[in-house]
Amino acid sequence: MKATLQRRTARATICAAFALVPIGALATPATAESFDITFDCRADAPIVGPQEVSLSQATEVTAPATVAPGGELEVVVDPAPNTVPAEVSGYAVKEVKDFALEIPIPANSTYVDATLSGGSGIGDTPPVIEVADGVATVSFPGPIAGGAEFELPTVTATLAAGESGTIETRLGGTGYDDPGLTFTAVATVGFIDIEAPTGCFPNPSPALSTTTIS
Repeated sequence: MKATLQRRTARATICAAFALVPIGALATPATAESFDITFDCRADAPIVGPQEVSLSQATEVTAPATVAPGGELEVVVDPAPNTVPAEVSGYAVKEVKDFALEIPIPANSTYVDATLSGGSGIGDTPPVIEVADGVATVSFPGPIAGGAEFELPTVTATLAAGESGTIETRLGGTGYDDPGLTFTAVATVGFIDIEAPTGCFPNPSPALSTTTIS
């Protein structure tokens, strides 16, 4: 009887140990990295012509270092508070509106879900996130007054890993003709308010997170 009980106890201990091994082997704690992203922007302003300006946005990105093939992972993109310029090229900025930011779904992954949380000073209409053609777009109408402080919402994206390779998170946009950040700037020129559609791209465009499938 005693030997039987010992064998059962041993089997239970071994099973419990094996049950815990995959969890420890597959679960990698997520780590956060901070970036100061620079956007090159061009505003197509009537009357005064195209205007180019650089904008910066501090952002913290959290993602796991590894994920199992076919497993799910969360990537969290958390922008820091920022301020709309009060003046650009000598012209007073009245407001910015119709904001849209593109985040491509990374290679070697499949989109599962995404949520927005937080954010402040971006107008009364809540922001939304939509996914189409492999790109997640965060948008809201605003407006945000020139010189005002704001904070973009935090994006939490759930992805399913592919079979191999790496999953790199980057912002959209490769040039003025392929912007990943767009908005309309309203500037005051003399006594007239003019609307200038603006397109921006990150320059440089770093990998905000890298997760290895293993």
